[in-house]
Amino acid sequence: MANVLVIEDNATNMTLAVFLLESAGHSVSKAVNAEAGLTLAREQQPDLILMDIQLPGMDGLQATALLKADAVTRDIPVIALTALAMKGDEERIRAAGCNGYISKPISYRAFLATIASELAPA
Repeated sequence: MANVLVIEDNATNMTLAVFLLESAGHSVSKAVNAEAGLTLAREQQPDLILMDIQLPGMDGLQATALLKADAVTRDIPVIALTALAMKGDEERIRAAGCNGYISKPISYRAFLATIASELAPA
């Protein structure tokens, strides 16, 4: 299956995302802040990145913009994990370079469907 990098500072959300991904057969790398996530993304070249938007320090939108500006990580799909569900938030998330988003609290069916859709061959 796929190698997925999860960048999430909330331990409960991280545990749930890792459990769901591993249950679906994916291997998972974890980072609890954007800086560590950027380093892992460059080193490991994962198939997919799940990015929390509200991270301490650098937020997920800034981190995504850096990933998309870097030739090494530009083509890695990024899915935002966010509690932001107000009008205009999806546009801001996509404008930052995210390929999609999953709202929190996570619905496991929607989570797995979004992951499968993003990883499906074009």
